[in-house]
Amino acid sequence: MLDTQGLAVCRPPGLFFSELMSHAQGEPPKAIWKKDGARLVLVLSGDWLRGGEARVVEGEEGWPDGFETEGLGKFDSTLPAYLMQRLRAVEVEEPGLEGLPENLRGLMELALKVPERSDAKSLDEDPHGLKLLGIRLTATWKAVESVLEFTGETVLSLGRFFTGRARFRGSDFWLTLQECGINALPIVSLISFLVGMILAFVGNVQLANFGASLYVADLVGIAMVREMGVVMTGIIMSGRTGAAFAAHIGSMNANQEIDALKTFGFNPFDFLVLPRLFALVLMMPVLTVYSNVVGILGGMLVGAAVGIPPALFLTEMLTAIDITSSSLGVFKSVFFGVAIAIAGCLQGMKSGDSSAAVGLATTRAVVASITAIVVLDSAFAVIFTILDI
Repeated sequence: MLDTQGLAVCRPPGLFFSELMSHAQGEPPKAIWKKDGARLVLVLSGDWLRGGEARVVEGEEGWPDGFETEGLGKFDSTLPAYLMQRLRAVEVEEPGLEGLPENLRGLMELALKVPERSDAKSLDEDPHGLKLLGIRLTATWKAVESVLEFTGETVLSLGRFFTGRARFRGSDFWLTLQECGINALPIVSLISFLVGMILAFVGNVQLANFGASLYVADLVGIAMVREMGVVMTGIIMSGRTGAAFAAHIGSMNANQEIDALKTFGFNPFDFLVLPRLFALVLMMPVLTVYSNVVGILGGMLVGAAVGIPPALFLTEMLTAIDITSSSLGVFKSVFFGVAIAIAGCLQGMKSGDSSAAVGLATTRAVVASITAIVVLDSAFAVIFTILDI
């Protein structure tokens, strides 16, 4: 239990129970709204204790501009729970806490930092029908607006960089480049090798029925350089690097490090987003080429197992692909890198100031990155088909 000065009160159980009963029999807890000129003031009095008398509420409306707590006695979680319930009912984004005791103010500020869980409300309050449709359309529009705004900030930041006005640490860039490149090689190698083997296995099962097992080389080569190499690399980097970007920047946001950068005169966008964007855009084409080579080696291994010599496999594959085909995946990888970097940094910059918000931002970054990759790849497939490439 806390008193109004925020001091912990420790008493023997019997004495505590007797005092609690005496408080319950005293003045009941009261919450009285009153007008003080143009201000709405909430007067809190009595002892707000669990198991005490029922609270008395008069003139309840909106969220007060200030509090009067001269008559407030002892309280436990009953009082902050009532205030939070009232706050959720009126949906105030930045509630004022002027006039509350220091200990109660601290509890309220701590509670406000944790976002309300959407599944904590009763089922009766869940929107449905047109209301649900409107809420989802509004949320979708806000998300699109946020992406467009962040993309515009990216363009402006690039303009500042090429004119020599953007500032970020070179060590951050090289560290991010290492994380996006060399440190990602093991997982890219494993996934690409297995994808190449799977393509060869599946292709051989079908082509062997027509005595055309040799064309497994064509299948693996074209599939890897046009689609599978860049798509699998993009998905890997979404789950690995995009999530890391969101978690890192989100943690800085939660610890108010981004506010500190603004205080010292640094542009957080230039300082945090630009090095990550450059590093990922530079490394995605390299990782894509590497993924293509490793995937083809996996298909070549399966080809050797089904009777296709490696030299013959390589010769047949080179007749099926040309410079144009082999460059399509590398071309798409640049756009995939931009999408992954923007999604990860956007969710990190827009993250809340709690650990739960950082986790949510990381999840959203991965989902947004993979969705963007699939959408972009579909768009490129249509464009390449129209151009007959």
